[in-house]
Amino acid sequence: MTWPDEAVADGSATTPGHPSRSALFTAVRADPAGPVATRLLQLAHADAPHVRRAALDLLHGLAGTRAVDAALARLDDPDAEVRHRAARLVGQYGRPDQVRAALAAVPDPVVRTLLAASLGPAVARLGDDRLASVRFLARLHLLRTAPPARWRALDAALMADAEEAALHLEGAGRLWGRALHQLAREQHAYDITARLLATPGTRGVGAELAREACHIWRAAPVALLPLLLRHQSQETEITPGLDKAVTTALLSEAARRTHRSLLTGVLSVPPTAAVTAPAPLTAASAALLLSARPVGIVRLRRAGEIFGALLDSGPLSFRQAAQLYNLTFHRPGRAQAECAPLWLRHAGPAALSRLLALMTPHLADYAIGTYYLAGLARMGRAARPALPAVTALIDRRTRIPVNDSTRDGETRLDERLLAAALTTRRAILVGTGRTGPRTGAVAAPVVRL
Repeated sequence: MTWPDEAVADGSATTPGHPSRSALFTAVRADPAGPVATRLLQLAHADAPHVRRAALDLLHGLAGTRAVDAALARLDDPDAEVRHRAARLVGQYGRPDQVRAALAAVPDPVVRTLLAASLGPAVARLGDDRLASVRFLARLHLLRTAPPARWRALDAALMADAEEAALHLEGAGRLWGRALHQLAREQHAYDITARLLATPGTRGVGAELAREACHIWRAAPVALLPLLLRHQSQETEITPGLDKAVTTALLSEAARRTHRSLLTGVLSVPPTAAVTAPAPLTAASAALLLSARPVGIVRLRRAGEIFGALLDSGPLSFRQAAQLYNLTFHRPGRAQAECAPLWLRHAGPAALSRLLALMTPHLADYAIGTYYLAGLARMGRAARPALPAVTALIDRRTRIPVNDSTRDGETRLDERLLAAALTTRRAILVGTGRTGPRTGAVAAPVVRL
């Protein structure tokens, strides 16, 4: 066996970062019609199923449309995973007529479902297909553009096919939830979830829909957690879908608070790791730290503590004020969020409108929004002009769009921002911040670097 046969057969060609994979990608991209690409197409028809699977995986990323003919020939492969990989490749890169012809010819229900899903809006024409999963996809597309008068009939048709469709369609409940989100049918999503959960045959689809709803709507965990817990407790076997839905719902602080009595014995408190706090700063140690930093500094660890210690003891020197100015006004991020309320203490109320204009655009930023919200909280009552922006963050029905590796991770980030916004609103209304300059403060310098 020679390369690339050996690399495909032993799995190194499909291992991220492996030299064999890098060499294969380099060779095919340098010469798409060359000997390596040609051999890869031939390996899609190898005797060993695992080689055919690996070859199709590689062809999906490397050859695209050039590999469609090879994938079409494998739609009736004796190995199910080969068939499914081939269907995904044909669905993504095949012409619509090729996809439709394959859909009419192949018997494998999963292959037909994968091909149907790749048709996009055109799948809506397949509402009378013999396969429930294809009908389910067709009616979901019809639902997305249907007038409200047709919703009930389409809901009933989806409900009738849900159990059978889930046998061949991965994530049926998740797809249904996204369609309901597109139509802003929040309460309907909860009602449909309850109906699906009530029937053992559709409980898995209901759990998927419940989890998707919790990922989309902030109120969903409060509405659905009691249902999920009740059905989870009644199951005699492990049900991964229900367990995942419960785990997602429990990310919501509002759900945990509202249903505290239901959670007795369900939640366990993980042990907290001991955290060693850094030594507190004095004005002298803070001044020493700043003296070693340039005037044009735009990032500084523990900036809030450093300048807080200095402002607690007296006015800033001209150099220290210049450093605080640069940290505050030159780059968005944690340092700016921590230093903005300190600049308000230094420069006084005249700086407020400029500071709030810097801070409020970042409140919904999942990476740094919590720092800006904490900064507004430290400003206290002085930050009242920012209250509409904070309230808008709290009053959202849907989750804040974020980017994380998992949907649960994205939900955690939204929950963290929501909790920070609630804390900030309380701090602004109560008015606990320190805003004015200390007596004898030097004039705020304008430093241009």
